[in-house]
Amino acid sequence: MSRRALRRLRGEQRGQEEPGLGELGLDPGPERGLEGLPPPVAAGRGQRGSARSGVSNRFELITAEESEDEPLSREERADARLSERDAAGGNNEGAVTEEAEGNGQGDGKEAEQPDQTPVLSNKPRKKKKKRKTKKTSAGETLEDNDLEDIDSLLEKIEDTNGLSQQTQSGIIAGSRPLLYVEHRNLNPENELKRYFGARTVLGELRPRQRQRQYVRSMWLTGPKNTWPRYSKTGITMQLVDTRRGVQYFTFEHHREYQQVQFKFLDAVESMDPNNIVLSDVCRMQEDQEMARDLIERALYSLECAFHPVFSLTSGTCRLDYRRPENRAFFLALFKHLMFLEKRGCPRTALEFCKLILSLDPENDPLCVLLLIDFLSLRAREYTFLTRMFQEWESHRNLSQLPNFAFSVPLAYFFLSQQEERSELELSQARERAAQLIQLALIMFPSVLMLLLDHCSVQPDARVASHSFFGLNAQISQPPALNQLTSLYVGRTHSLWKDPAVMAWLETNVHEVLRMVDARDPLVEESEHKRKMRYQSAPRNIYRHIILSEMKEATAALPLEVTSQPVMGFDPLPPLDSIVSYTRPERTNHPSNESTLSLFFRSLLPNFNLQGDIRHDGDEEAGAGQDLNQGVNRLMAAMRDMLANIQFQEPPRDDNPEGDGDWD
Repeated sequence: MSRRALRRLRGEQRGQEEPGLGELGLDPGPERGLEGLPPPVAAGRGQRGSARSGVSNRFELITAEESEDEPLSREERADARLSERDAAGGNNEGAVTEEAEGNGQGDGKEAEQPDQTPVLSNKPRKKKKKRKTKKTSAGETLEDNDLEDIDSLLEKIEDTNGLSQQTQSGIIAGSRPLLYVEHRNLNPENELKRYFGARTVLGELRPRQRQRQYVRSMWLTGPKNTWPRYSKTGITMQLVDTRRGVQYFTFEHHREYQQVQFKFLDAVESMDPNNIVLSDVCRMQEDQEMARDLIERALYSLECAFHPVFSLTSGTCRLDYRRPENRAFFLALFKHLMFLEKRGCPRTALEFCKLILSLDPENDPLCVLLLIDFLSLRAREYTFLTRMFQEWESHRNLSQLPNFAFSVPLAYFFLSQQEERSELELSQARERAAQLIQLALIMFPSVLMLLLDHCSVQPDARVASHSFFGLNAQISQPPALNQLTSLYVGRTHSLWKDPAVMAWLETNVHEVLRMVDARDPLVEESEHKRKMRYQSAPRNIYRHIILSEMKEATAALPLEVTSQPVMGFDPLPPLDSIVSYTRPERTNHPSNESTLSLFFRSLLPNFNLQGDIRHDGDEEAGAGQDLNQGVNRLMAAMRDMLANIQFQEPPRDDNPEGDGDWD
């Protein structure tokens, strides 16, 4: 009931007094009240009278245009009850008490007694509208009056679900898909704000934002003032297919961009750094800032080409790595997350890692499964790592990867150190951590000594002298397994340097030695698995090792990988690539270069003895001039080479008259 309608019922609009029961033709006697009058509460509300004299039906003043569904505020309900109590006197006190009890039941229904309502005129009686109800998350229905009281509503929700607001948010997060990506976690500034504060992070950004030109806002990276104004690059994204709720997309290159791509390939093949400036070139020259800026530009351009229905967070959008047009997006995301991890933003890097995995979770072309455990531990997302192991172990055999075999029990150990958890949860986490780390040590015994060596920890005499963890464990393992263990230890050894972690690891190592001495069948079974498996690594693992640039793992790559040229823009392309357009054949003229010219070209890739030789009819006429230019180029190249040669002087003996005593 609206406030204006309430004032009309009370007779406050025109300043008129409330009519009594006698003016309405009703006998206020007790017999009449028992037989013909409605209950005291209804009578009390009806006695507010109409604002006009001679109106038989007091509810006619409430017009159809005024909605009765508008809830009363708490003050209006209190005023109405006080007015009813004053007008009805002591006879209505019990009715008011009854009404208060009825409103507190929470069933959302109001008692209706249509048989006791008196007919005051010959006009047809209007039915009272029922108030609409709303369903809460617990399935209950609450009246509009109860919706005004937010505190009581939250209490009812908590009482019904039996969970606090913090627990509810945990359940909602747990019900999300495993690879769910949040937009706010893709921005490294949000993570830096949590570490250093918003004032520190945004202190230098606010003056720049005032002068920034209008640019498109993106999720993957933010545009900078130093970037050129964005224009169409000739890259678009198309929807290829939709199967079982999963959408398959692909990038496409227009004809203009294809010509740019051909020039790029020509520049790469020329081996001349003056022709092209790549992110890899800047990185090798230790210009990390420029390299990171180029990667962000690439991500910004690719995101501007997204299809309208392509979503980063749904987890149902796929890109096929076999298409060369899609590989640039995969590689840019991977290199971007590597820069984020080095920058000190592991939580943001983890979100990008989940994004890469969601684009092709079945094939995992960049094998980010070898990296996601490290980022989870660094970001302290232990629950995510343990959940991933539980959900994917049955169909992906994650325990057969050394990184998951050791990182998951480490995550359980960190969970067991969190004091805010219950004692039961802490006990279960400790038990699970001990069980999994023992299985990992039995399955991959070569990891222990390698890990202790990187952590600069000397093992005790029993462990050092035992053959199970000795040198034979590293020599006898297959080459593919050696690559995986070297990659894991080289990447995550810093996480094991904590004294509490080392003490926990030492306890479980001694337990494993006890099992080995007792000839536990599990030890022999694990040894058989190591010999049968890990004969050769798939191509995506080699690709991941090359992109990670871990010297421990790169040194263990097989000869068939290191002997072939590896391009940074497309390392180890798939053998079953889907080519949409081909590069035209280049018309190479026969080379008349001498052996000396080829030698200098091997030393100086941009050296060209031929110069700009004409291949037309005037070639013979200018042969003498071209020969002189070639000789001049050769002499200039020799002078540059000789000028760059530096001879190291032998060390001088500052004390030639010394006594020569080495003791």
